[in-house]
Amino acid sequence: MELKIFQVDAFTSKPFGGNPAGVVLDAKGLSEKEMQNIAKEMNLSETAFIIPLDETKFRVRFFTPISEVDLCGHATIGSFYTLAYKNFLPPMYEGIRKVYQETKAGRLGVEIYYNEGKVTKVMMEQSKPKDLGIIEDLDLLLDCFNIKKKDIGIGEKFVDPKIISTGLPDIQLPLKNKKILDNLIVDFEKLTHLSTKINVIGVHAFYLPDKDSNIVYTRNFAPLVGIREEAATGTANGGLAYFLKKEGHINNKEIVAFQGESLKRPSQIHCTIEKDNEIYNIKVGGEARIVLEGIMYF
Repeated sequence: MELKIFQVDAFTSKPFGGNPAGVVLDAKGLSEKEMQNIAKEMNLSETAFIIPLDETKFRVRFFTPISEVDLCGHATIGSFYTLAYKNFLPPMYEGIRKVYQETKAGRLGVEIYYNEGKVTKVMMEQSKPKDLGIIEDLDLLLDCFNIKKKDIGIGEKFVDPKIISTGLPDIQLPLKNKKILDNLIVDFEKLTHLSTKINVIGVHAFYLPDKDSNIVYTRNFAPLVGIREEAATGTANGGLAYFLKKEGHINNKEIVAFQGESLKRPSQIHCTIEKDNEIYNIKVGGEARIVLEGIMYF
């Protein structure tokens, strides 16, 4: 069997930055086992498998090298950038085209931005945010990262780490300065145990420079699903935007997350958050670049 497959760097304007994802534009006829084997062969944090339903709707499944996940931000950005770039969508000269992906996290909108016939940005809706509570066993979390309670917080204030989901549950871990964030020593065995124990994908560690800052620095660790560290994480940064807004750490509607510095794959994840009555609407997105196009034989 022959299968066309792409490797796409998401959340970057340049090749070899951002977070690479595998993308299969037409996965019709592939079994779940074949999808998992392809994702394992690609050995990227996630590979997306797309089944077109019509011009505006697509079923999408996401696989890490070892398991399927409900949603993946960077693979979504890479997928819809590629669909547009390769003219699987009707071309557009100027404006925003809205399409939908059917995922295991629900039906989510995707906006593709065009300028002079070129795709400039892709933004994806996040699932309805859920605050799943604080971490009861804080000592275990501290042990996972070889840090102390005094290292946790925003500014000089201690802030409880919380489990937040906008499609996937992650622990949002606030750290008081960038030096702590940059120098984390991770015990991946303990982190896998913690993730299993409390049913989360992993930990999204971050440093917010100032109250109402329009930027935030982040790192993401998810060894439970085969990802020790990820260069850009859409869903976790969506959860972070909700966490910061709901807890009153930012008032603005937009924030850019800088991630991937430690992996030498700098990424910029644009997050928007708006509140309509008591409903938070969150989108994450950015740029992307195709770096590889080929045929897989199996």
